[in-house]
Amino acid sequence: MRICRFDNNQLGVVQGNDIYDVSAALALLPEQAYPFPGHDLLIANLESLRPRLMQLMENAPKKALTDVQLLAPVANPGKIIAAPVNYLKHLEEARADKEIHHANQIGEIQRVGLFLKANSSLIGVSQPVELAHPERRNDHEAEVVVVIGKTGRNIAAKDALQYVAGYCAGLDMTTRGPEERSMRKSIDTYTVLGPWLVTADEIPDPGSLAFRLTVNGEERQNANTKDLVIDIPHLIEFASSFYTLNPGDLIFTGTPEGVGPVEPGDRIEMELEGVGTIAVNVTTMETV
Repeated sequence: MRICRFDNNQLGVVQGNDIYDVSAALALLPEQAYPFPGHDLLIANLESLRPRLMQLMENAPKKALTDVQLLAPVANPGKIIAAPVNYLKHLEEARADKEIHHANQIGEIQRVGLFLKANSSLIGVSQPVELAHPERRNDHEAEVVVVIGKTGRNIAAKDALQYVAGYCAGLDMTTRGPEERSMRKSIDTYTVLGPWLVTADEIPDPGSLAFRLTVNGEERQNANTKDLVIDIPHLIEFASSFYTLNPGDLIFTGTPEGVGPVEPGDRIEMELEGVGTIAVNVTTMETV
């Protein structure tokens, strides 16, 4: 099932070129008293909602994909976890390119660990990436994104895929510089997620997903998750040994070689096998 959010926080199921508005299913979510939970309610209840989503599609109003504004398919991730240098060739290019490493030490992922991105950086594909520091180098990083489906801590790799709700395509945008990763990658609009969430049952082998990224039609990145240094089950094991993972948490699994700068006016497209294509424009952030 392909699940999206669109327009005024409406819930949709995507089939072909159409979106079925199944927002009425949200009435089945449990009422929550303040404070709201630190996870995404839709993802936490996704399995119980799926029969109702299918039922509603029979008579649901529908719109063409081209007529809606797609939002981030996960509205309220408790945290956004990211894996640095998780492809060997990207590790090599990061160490070789001074404009990437800025004299920072680039270590193997097993040693440097994971990092967190601010939730406020999250956008869907209908919003542009806005460069906050256009005088600096701003790079695209294409990544496969795992959406956690249920709460877990110290999850064994052999059990990890049972904790996955689905997968999305993602862009982990970054401003190059001497600051820590979590700061340079947490700028507003620097976490692109979409175009929708594809549930885990539709991705039988996340360890062999091809993806590619182009800028203005020129291919820059072309890779497959089979080349990950730490694969998806072991990333979940690694992350959950430090953090409790909750429904809606996002894990950006790492970018391959070929990262490069973008400028205002550019258009970035990323195609992920089994999921779809995200396409965003690059602009300059307006200052208040």
